[in-house]
Amino acid sequence: MSVLNIAAYHFAPLENLEDRRRELKELTKSLQLKGTILLTPEGINMFMAGDEDGIQLLLDKVRSYPGLENLEVKESYSETQPFRRMLVKLKEEIIAFGIDGIAPRSYTSRKLPAQELRQWLDEGKDVVLYDVRNDYEIEVGTFDGAIPAGLNHFRDFPEAVAALPEEMKERPVVMFCTGGIRCEKAGPFMENAGFRDIYQLEGGILKYFEECGGDHYHGDCFVFDQRVALSPTLEESDAVLCYACLAAVSPEKQRSPKYNPPHSCPACYESSEVRQQKRCEQLTAKIQAACDPLPGSVPYDNIRPISIPLRLDQYKLIDALRELYSHVPLEQWEELFAEGKIVHGGEPADPHRIVRSGERYGRLFAGLVEPEVNTDIKVLYEDDFLIAVSKPAPLPMHPCGRFNRNSLEYILQSVFAPRKPRPAHRLDANTTGVVVFSKSRQVAAKLQPKFERGEVSKTYLARVMGHQTKDGKALNEGDTFVCEAPISKESQAFGGRVIDADGLPSRTLFTVKELLTDGTALLEVNPETGRTNQIRVHAWHLGIPICNDPLYLAEGKLGDAQTADASAPSLQLHAWKLAFNHPITGESMQLVADPPQWATAE
Repeated sequence: MSVLNIAAYHFAPLENLEDRRRELKELTKSLQLKGTILLTPEGINMFMAGDEDGIQLLLDKVRSYPGLENLEVKESYSETQPFRRMLVKLKEEIIAFGIDGIAPRSYTSRKLPAQELRQWLDEGKDVVLYDVRNDYEIEVGTFDGAIPAGLNHFRDFPEAVAALPEEMKERPVVMFCTGGIRCEKAGPFMENAGFRDIYQLEGGILKYFEECGGDHYHGDCFVFDQRVALSPTLEESDAVLCYACLAAVSPEKQRSPKYNPPHSCPACYESSEVRQQKRCEQLTAKIQAACDPLPGSVPYDNIRPISIPLRLDQYKLIDALRELYSHVPLEQWEELFAEGKIVHGGEPADPHRIVRSGERYGRLFAGLVEPEVNTDIKVLYEDDFLIAVSKPAPLPMHPCGRFNRNSLEYILQSVFAPRKPRPAHRLDANTTGVVVFSKSRQVAAKLQPKFERGEVSKTYLARVMGHQTKDGKALNEGDTFVCEAPISKESQAFGGRVIDADGLPSRTLFTVKELLTDGTALLEVNPETGRTNQIRVHAWHLGIPICNDPLYLAEGKLGDAQTADASAPSLQLHAWKLAFNHPITGESMQLVADPPQWATAE
């Protein structure tokens, strides 16, 4: 065993990260070391391997940096180099968590030495062992009787903690992970969540193996290198990595009939389609739970933001508001100020305050209860980057007007917190069907331009009034026709759009699927541009408006509502199919939302 392997982390404020990165890249290259070093403003995390002299020179260099003088390492040996390459990366966090207020360099939970934990377990002490690693790591081995957090990613930890039984908050909890780093953030988070007696296993499982062997532990410990897993004697185990799903496969599971390298292992034996379906069903159930009761049905105070533009810099606040909202009379503004409903920084604002451009004020709506919506949301697809759902109606896409919490964006962000899914496109509140959300800003930056460039194929189903257009053209099954009328840039009453010769170029392809006996027709619709309300406006312009449209009426007039009440007949427009290349993997995707009842043959 000639290769020394080390694992180390330390929380300390680090500066000059680019310089440190350059130094360490040159040093590790010269010493022929391999592994990964993460440098962040909150500290360092490293997994390295090489000859003992080279590792020691690296540690001498790292410990010369202010704040890292006391860096401790865990050691093990291997016969071969377990890493393929050398990486020195700059990150925002040592371990991605994304929760404000968790700062291990200033506070961590109590650390429990390995030998003291073994003593507790020998004595049968009443203690909860909580494994905060990912599920695929726990499959390789864990402490006897430990509760798994049930994670696919560590960023899902807040959601896992929320699901723990209330009585667990009163019991001593010892959390553990591979080397202890995840517990540095998990512990304070659990304390903030109300758990009163939290410990973290000092040095993690690897330190426990070093000092206590395998007592009270079953299996091996997964590690993130080519060794796959280490036994309690800190030797490379007989576990192997599945080429299909990259899960560790223990010797016991290698004897399973479901182990068929390189095609499958017991963890991925089910088809990807079956696993995707199960995941979607689980997420759908979580969304339904989050909507009972409706988020906006419980009275709450809502503050709608008001931003001051540059042109109103140095105005009195009340004068700026009158400029921004000229339709609101002075008396109403005076009344709102008197009632403390114009706020700044959470406090009632002075109407004569001099404002500055960029400042944000708010209109307070106290004790707000939002109108009911339909929350029968079904998850169609989910991966590390995207979420696709079938949206019901009526349900606004994002907070607007009378709706804030009763919106699809708010509901999904509450379910996937701390992540904030972002819609890649829009559907009207009354339109049903496929909607895709990006899980991060980086993915959104790749996906949204696909919609803007017309690289996404969109297919809708629409049921329209009439069997002929207003110019007398009869609709026949199988016929295809196009509308290219430009649509106005500016909205009308209730956000409606109209046909405008100086408007935005617009093109919609209609295909007649079926003529129905009640005088309506079922159409397949492909909008080739993406204007607001495009399909509804073009159908209305042709004299075949969408059935039950509350805004674009059969008489050729605009109605007085954009979003219908939940009890009203549903708008018969459905986003049926969406086809595009995955923004990260490049894989060709087609998402389909089952047609509603009105779109099925009579």
